[in-house]
Amino acid sequence: MTNELDCRGQACPAPVLQAKEVLEKDAPDALTVIVDNEAAWQNVSRFLEYRNFQVSIEKSGHDFRVVGTRTGEDVVATDNKPAPAPEPAAGDRHNKKILVMVTTDRIGHGDDKLGAGLLINFLKTLKEMGPDLWCLVLLNSGVTLTAAGSAAVPILQELAGEGVRVLVCGTCLEFYKLLDKKQVGETTNMLDIVTGMQLADSVINI
Repeated sequence: MTNELDCRGQACPAPVLQAKEVLEKDAPDALTVIVDNEAAWQNVSRFLEYRNFQVSIEKSGHDFRVVGTRTGEDVVATDNKPAPAPEPAAGDRHNKKILVMVTTDRIGHGDDKLGAGLLINFLKTLKEMGPDLWCLVLLNSGVTLTAAGSAAVPILQELAGEGVRVLVCGTCLEFYKLLDKKQVGETTNMLDIVTGMQLADSVINI
């Protein structure tokens, strides 16, 4: 059975949520989702891949057809969460899972240059959390930290290399026209972010 969803004109996470609903209700062997923005097709593709679908993208004008074909058992059969966070390794289960949410490109109010420098220092110091630092979420102007030319890019790349999950809001990247300039992190949506918050032991907001 094949299903098709027309999600043009909808921002994430709406296309992902609709795809999730169809998979759980109809369990199709194939699903096509039509969207009209890059953030949506990236998020839908990642979601379907997690659900064990082989994914291909067909571009036509401003539209993207995300075609998913089932390759194995849907992982949702045993876990109704949409994907975002791998469980810690057996030897790490004593560590806390801290999620840090950065919603700005500077810290505090006052001098912008000072605030930007403080945020860079904050990111550099995050590694002092050690293995407790589990996930870093970047929203709103925080996504500009992942773009080419940002002083934060090498810091974020180092954190990602050490196993920290870096999630970058796709809707925000699209708003700032940075989808093709992102240098680090996974383009994600609000469904993944909210699920990550549920799985975290604590959430820190900046």
